[in-house]
Amino acid sequence: MRMMKIKKSLPEILAELQINDDFKENIVTWQTIEEKPAQSVPMPEDLDPLLRKALESRGIEQLYSHQRSAYDQILEGRSIVAVTPTASGKTLCYNLPVLQTILANPSARALYMFPTKALAQDQKSEINEIIQAAGADINSYTYDGDTPANIRQKVRKAGHVVITNPDMLHSAILPHHTKWVSLFENLKFVVIDELHTYRGVFGSHVANVIRRLKRICHYYGSNPVFICTSATIANPLELAQNLTEETMSLIDNNGSPSGTKHFLFYNPPIVNKPLNIRRSATLEVRKIAGELLKNKIQTIVFARSRVRVEIILTYLQELVKNQLGAKSIMGYRGGYLPTERRKIEKGLRSGEIYGVVSTNALELGVDIGALQVCIMTGYPGTISSAWQQAGRAGRRHGEALVIMVASSSPLDQYIIQNPDYFFNKSPETARINPDNLIILIDHMKCAAYELPFKVGEQFGKVETEELLEYLTEERVLYRNGNKWHWMNDSFPAHNISLRSASQENVIIVDQSDVANVKVIGEMDRFSAMTLLHDEAIYLHQGTQFQVEKLDWDEKKAFVREVDVDYFTDANLAVQLKVLEEDKLQTFDDTEIGFGDVSVRAMATIFKKIKFETHENIGSGPIHLPEEELHTNAAWISLNKPFADIGHERLEQGLVGAAHALNHIAPLFVMADPQDIHVIPQVKADHNEKPTIFFYDRYPGGIGLSEKIHSGMSEVFAETKKMIDRCPCESGCPSCIGADTVSETAKKDTLKIINSFLEPSESDKEVQ
Repeated sequence: MRMMKIKKSLPEILAELQINDDFKENIVTWQTIEEKPAQSVPMPEDLDPLLRKALESRGIEQLYSHQRSAYDQILEGRSIVAVTPTASGKTLCYNLPVLQTILANPSARALYMFPTKALAQDQKSEINEIIQAAGADINSYTYDGDTPANIRQKVRKAGHVVITNPDMLHSAILPHHTKWVSLFENLKFVVIDELHTYRGVFGSHVANVIRRLKRICHYYGSNPVFICTSATIANPLELAQNLTEETMSLIDNNGSPSGTKHFLFYNPPIVNKPLNIRRSATLEVRKIAGELLKNKIQTIVFARSRVRVEIILTYLQELVKNQLGAKSIMGYRGGYLPTERRKIEKGLRSGEIYGVVSTNALELGVDIGALQVCIMTGYPGTISSAWQQAGRAGRRHGEALVIMVASSSPLDQYIIQNPDYFFNKSPETARINPDNLIILIDHMKCAAYELPFKVGEQFGKVETEELLEYLTEERVLYRNGNKWHWMNDSFPAHNISLRSASQENVIIVDQSDVANVKVIGEMDRFSAMTLLHDEAIYLHQGTQFQVEKLDWDEKKAFVREVDVDYFTDANLAVQLKVLEEDKLQTFDDTEIGFGDVSVRAMATIFKKIKFETHENIGSGPIHLPEEELHTNAAWISLNKPFADIGHERLEQGLVGAAHALNHIAPLFVMADPQDIHVIPQVKADHNEKPTIFFYDRYPGGIGLSEKIHSGMSEVFAETKKMIDRCPCESGCPSCIGADTVSETAKKDTLKIINSFLEPSESDKEVQ
């Protein structure tokens, strides 16, 4: 009983936080977003009585304004994109018109596509509840890697609504379209949920998958309406039209209500003044989340990486295990097996699980019930991601708290000290480049396997003849009369990953128990180089595993459970060579270029980092082959020598500038920080000058470095401002990085950035 007395509610905790000096002095911004009432409209008059009854049984007697607009436009045969915040009832925007159509015409079919399996499972439950409440004879099934073989045939023949993900559509449905005739002949709707996730390389792949889907629909005589839904981005209509190559209507008249939300920016206290080093964001998150969880307030903690998720999870489970039990707090991320993920989602909805620590896997609209608090460990990388994560708290009215805890990284410090940038700037523009040659050729191979290409046929908006001739020369296709046919034995979709530049994932095998060796997860190759090397500590649901052997050829990592007081972190050495200059501008002091480059990356050494203190307690070499990437890069080189500061300080200044630019550049191309990398060279191979390169982290490039090339001066000016504003004396992790520790580091970095910023008067005219 004593425990019950001390349990506090969220409003009580909020009131305490406002007067708690320790907490208050670290709050940079406290923004309160007021509650908003619903805007409702009557149900459509033509709505089937069974559907009306089903909605009423769930307490829905009217529709929100955006749901009604979507219903009307879709049933008039228009493709739409609906853009409203998290938890605003977007699901009814497509479920209602789809179910209404199937009730009127039982042969009609719909294909639902979600970016993750978890979301697909969640949406299946949602639509099935409506179908059951209506007592309708409609079959809805998920079709993904977890669908048992004996059910697959039933889905193909009898599924009115087939729920899948882009990877499955690409590798299992389209290549075997002859088994799916009843779906493709009668396909009336294609639903693409969480549209904003289809950007960059993933979006460019998916746009090509949709080109293949439309080609097969055309072959079977169907012409589906496309229904897209998205969280807030700057260009939803443009993205939907680029992705589907259809004319779309935009629906953004959000009528859903929302509760009061408190949005706090929290900057950890400084522990080393000269170096401006702040207390670890991870440890601050542990303190704040621990306090909330002890009061049984349902909380979600987001972290940027898998490793960070597992570290925070370990800390929190330890903190509350005596009061709540370790199982009341769980981790959630990609790489967990499906059954484990379903269990966690269910526990959150039922309230058995009070806390969840997640990567952005739970950023999307999986229904995990009424969480009251969202804590972000660092800025998620984009404004739209941050709002998506914030939307996980207070989903069903009531007061909600969102805390963004900054790390010492320059990007976090820039965001937290520029709240106007975050609250007033429109969210990011999502970019895709479906015509990236590497991606396009891959999907044309898949398309040719599915159906022969005809002379004069376009693929989306692309002329195909030249590419088909190239594939014929490569002996992938052969021409017979006016058609090109697939001639290879292999199955092209199998070797093409939509998610990453590398082709295969590394499987993680747990051999702690010799009698029960099992697969516990998987990881892409580029990440595996630094997270699954020999001796790495791999964390899974708070349990530590040591990698005993990484079999790079077989793509398997063998791990065994251990109990140690450290985690590991690895370094990646990168070499970059310019292959071809496409653009070059020369000024008195600098030259700015753009072109094709080759990037070779190699994992070199790993460090052992102690829990709690985060000190380095050892290191070791990594023996793995290097990976090579051909991509696009923008660069800027200095024409004048820096004789006055010498070679060593020049190198230090370039490293400091690159570190700061690495954090500011993603803000300006509005991309994930993982998508663009910055590296310095004291003497670049192609021109022997001090140079800073910005390269796209994907084969063939996706247009990010090209945008940097045209806005180079703006990126450098913002970076200079950020370093100037940093209160440290000679450089720190919050501006120029921890590797530059001499007394002149900050001064040298600013001197070099100023040199990049100062073309002569005549040059300014050229620019």
